[in-house]
Amino acid sequence: MHPPQNGNLSEMPLQEFVLEGFEAGLQTQALLFALFLALYVVAVLGNLTMMVVITLDARLHSPMYFFLKNLSFVDLCYSSVIAPKALVNFLSSSKVITFAGCATQFFFFSMMGPTEAFLLAVMAYDRFVAICSPLHYPITMRPSVCARLVLGSYCGGCFNSILQTSFTFSLPFCSSNHIDHFFCDVIPLLQLTCANTAINKLVMFGLCGLIIVGTTLVVLTSYGYITVTILRMRSGGGRHKLFSTCGSHMTAVSLFYGTVFVMYAQPGAVASMEQGKVVSVFYTLVIPMLNPLIYSLRNKDVKDALQRLGQKHTAT
Repeated sequence: MHPPQNGNLSEMPLQEFVLEGFEAGLQTQALLFALFLALYVVAVLGNLTMMVVITLDARLHSPMYFFLKNLSFVDLCYSSVIAPKALVNFLSSSKVITFAGCATQFFFFSMMGPTEAFLLAVMAYDRFVAICSPLHYPITMRPSVCARLVLGSYCGGCFNSILQTSFTFSLPFCSSNHIDHFFCDVIPLLQLTCANTAINKLVMFGLCGLIIVGTTLVVLTSYGYITVTILRMRSGGGRHKLFSTCGSHMTAVSLFYGTVFVMYAQPGAVASMEQGKVVSVFYTLVIPMLNPLIYSLRNKDVKDALQRLGQKHTAT
């Protein structure tokens, strides 16, 4: 038997939460299940394909594709942290998640988001060096440096996750155990506590703001120099090829930073929790699904690698 939704839970240790999900009837829940399943399957297949193609094709063994492979891995993990539990809850009447399960989901969710932000900034810096300092590129972006940049991205995400998780789950949850969301996110969790959350909100907005502003500055500065360098080129074909390559990355950057900024970096930017859930679907499922499509459809090297892999598979 679950604790009452509006009852005071301060006298008992909280063992579980209830994920309310979307307020909808059975037919709408079925449609949402189909939508989530389709998005998740495409995200998994797309990101796995990118990782396999980059690993198997020697022509893609360069820093840019090394970073892209890690981005695909992060997107795969990002969607897998959220989607399976949400899909189960669409078919379940209880929608229960244990306290430990909620904390674990929150930890990895809080880790993958910032890691993706750092990786997108690293990828922008990689393109800056490749286009603006091509003669220094092999030395500047040597394998050991690339490995450190990726490791630093994961460490930055992990640091954010440790702080966010420890601050959030050290609070007493006593107003209710019903989370008004389809996964364990910080904003609906803070609504359940009976303690003062001013410090938690300050930490959340401070960390999110620092990560978003810092990585955005890296991206904008890199692409500012890239744009100037490309416009100075005499070859129209060269300009078109570089703009096409950078366009894929800028599309992915705009989608990710735009939705995260709306959700976390502006207090009160999202008018209601229902609106917040829709935004959350976008950056937890839609963006991980779109990223491999963006990089494969607009990248000639990836399309050629996919074609070679298909021909090799057909020949065998």
